[in-house]
Amino acid sequence: MDDGLVIGDDGLARPAWAAVDPMLREYYDTEWGMPVTDEQGVFERVSLECFQSGLSWATILRKRPAFREAFDGFDPDVVAGYSDADVERLMGDAGIVRNGKKISATIANARATIDLRADGGLSALVWSFRPAETPEPRRFDEIPTTSPESVALSKELRRRGFRFVGPTTMFALMEAIGIVDTHLVHSHRRGTSGVWTTTPQPQVSVDG
Repeated sequence: MDDGLVIGDDGLARPAWAAVDPMLREYYDTEWGMPVTDEQGVFERVSLECFQSGLSWATILRKRPAFREAFDGFDPDVVAGYSDADVERLMGDAGIVRNGKKISATIANARATIDLRADGGLSALVWSFRPAETPEPRRFDEIPTTSPESVALSKELRRRGFRFVGPTTMFALMEAIGIVDTHLVHSHRRGTSGVWTTTPQPQVSVDG
C-alpha cells in the first residue's frame, strides 16, 4: 500500500516497521500506544527512550528483559539509590546499552521522579501535556516527530532535573504510552487505546 501500511497474513494492516519482525509485530499489536499511567511504568519508558536515543527501537526492545533485570525492574526507589559500584556493574553488563552518560541520566531521573511525588508525580506531569487533538496521519511521512507539547514537556522535565529528555525523545514517549495516537488512519490499531474520543478531554495545565 502506498500509505506505508502492509497487510499481514492475518489480513491486518500494519506499518512496515511492524510487519516483518515477530517481536516488533507483537509490540505494535499489543503494547505500543496503549495507556501507561503508573509511576514505575512511565519511569521505565522514559528510561528506555533515553537509552534508545541514537539507536533503533528494535535494539532496545530486544534488550528490555536485560534492562529490567539490570535496573531492578525500573523501581525508582531502588535505582535512585544506585552507587558508583552499581554504575560499574551496569557498565560491565553486556545485555544492556553500556553508555555511561545514559546510565547516569537514568539514576538522576529516578531521583527526580521521587522528588516529583511531592508535586503530583511523574505520570501526572507527563500526562498533563496531552494535546487537545491527536495527529491523523494517513501516510508514514505525515507522522510528526515532535510537537509543541513534547517541546514543553521536555523543557519542564529538564527543569525538574531530568536528562536525555529532548523533544523528539519525549514525543516518542507520548506515542508509546498513549498520550498521542500516531497510528496510521487505516491501521488496525488506530483508536484502540481508548484515550481518544470524539470529544477532547479537559487538559490539565502545569505551571512553569
